[in-house]
Amino acid sequence: MSSPWAPVRRVGLFGGTHGNELSGVLLVRHWLQDGAEIQREGVEVKPFLTNPRAVERCTRYIDCDLNRVFDPENLGRPVVEDIPYEVRRAQEINHIFGPKGSDDAYDLIFDLHNTTSNMGGTLILENSRDDFTIQMVHYIKNALAPEPCPVLLIEHPSLKYATTRSVAKHPVGKYET
Repeated sequence: MSSPWAPVRRVGLFGGTHGNELSGVLLVRHWLQDGAEIQREGVEVKPFLTNPRAVERCTRYIDCDLNRVFDPENLGRPVVEDIPYEVRRAQEINHIFGPKGSDDAYDLIFDLHNTTSNMGGTLILENSRDDFTIQMVHYIKNALAPEPCPVLLIEHPSLKYATTRSVAKHPVGKYET
């Protein structure tokens, strides 16, 4: 049986979008030292520390929330001396993993976060019409059963998401309490 989707060839694993959320940071650092457990034949998997300055200071961000600046206005801003650090970082990430909305963008980005909310391990989706991520989430939920894995859909018809993961063709957020 053939798949209606293009094969997933490039996957980004992001940690440290918010520098005070350490689970993703620790995982990314682990995978950067030894990526054997995340490598698969035919797939490039790239662990990436998204906001290293905020991680170094163990603070959410330096100038502005990195997870809110992946919109066309910020991604297209000229790089000048006083540009906010996270806007410049978003442009760098877009260059490496995008460009956002293009055929050249990474196929999938998992953006790993922590929260103090009582959410357990929750997957965050931005598009209910993305059949690939719906099927992937179904697979993940079955693989984790009987452990619960809630899915939060943050879809809105008039909003274009400016999250770090939105650079990819298939963005997924993972939140852990």
